[in-house]
Amino acid sequence: MKYLMWLLKAAIFFTLFAFALNNQQVVSVNFFFGTQWQAPLVLVVLVTFAFGLAAGILMMMPRWWKKRRNTRLSQQSQHSENPSTMHHGL
Repeated sequence: MKYLMWLLKAAIFFTLFAFALNNQQVVSVNFFFGTQWQAPLVLVVLVTFAFGLAAGILMMMPRWWKKRRNTRLSQQSQHSENPSTMHHGL
């Protein structure tokens, strides 16, 4: 199983490497007000993916924090309701 996972990772790496080699053409990305950015296509795709990933994480953060807080509060309330978990100084 260990070798199968290594083989899968190697296949993914070489596929992405071939994609990068096949997309080295310089492209222009036009922004607002006439601004322009020129870079290799693979770099534009990578930057776009990174921005999308960062935006997704930032959009999910409030939900994760709320769930974490609710879990912590429910654990505290369970702990305070269960007197058998309290230690008595004997």
